[in-house]
Amino acid sequence: MSRLPEPLQFLLHKHRELIRFALVGGTTFIIDNGVWYALKLTVLTDKVVTAKVIGVLVAIIASYVLSREWSFHTRGGRERHHEAALFFLVSGLGVAINIAPLWLSRHLFGLQAPFVSVMTEEIADFASGSIIGMLLATGFKFWAMRRWVFPDAGARPDRRVHPISVDSSRVPSRNSGLPVPGTDPVDRAEAS
Repeated sequence: MSRLPEPLQFLLHKHRELIRFALVGGTTFIIDNGVWYALKLTVLTDKVVTAKVIGVLVAIIASYVLSREWSFHTRGGRERHHEAALFFLVSGLGVAINIAPLWLSRHLFGLQAPFVSVMTEEIADFASGSIIGMLLATGFKFWAMRRWVFPDAGARPDRRVHPISVDSSRVPSRNSGLPVPGTDPVDRAEAS
């Protein structure tokens, strides 16, 4: 990150939770849609909304682990069981928000076969269930996670691995008189 321009470093640092939340969202988007389409195209062909709910639930479990341990790893302020209960409550509301556009598309607007072509049905399902629903649910969940689930910034220590410090006086260099691997013409010839 130190190779990036200062203004970009500042923005990345300032919005690191949002960036991490978006990456977790991207991961759970793949999980959600993978499970949804696997079920929708095999065992739940007549229960598309049920298949979507199952996909979302599997993604929520992955989201909790990734959010707690990575996106919001320095936030807390609640006991783990209370935090988990709030996470799943917020996620449940997120499921309702996520499913609403798909339900409306299928049952209110009738965008399903035989009323429309299979291609139109698939496009409507993806647009309503995976784009519109996901965006609405994601916006709500980011706000709710910071507000209620992980409310206290800095409540947990930052457990990231920090670079190892090196005593530069013990590292061989070209001017130290100590042999530096790869600098001797004989070493280079043997390496090639």
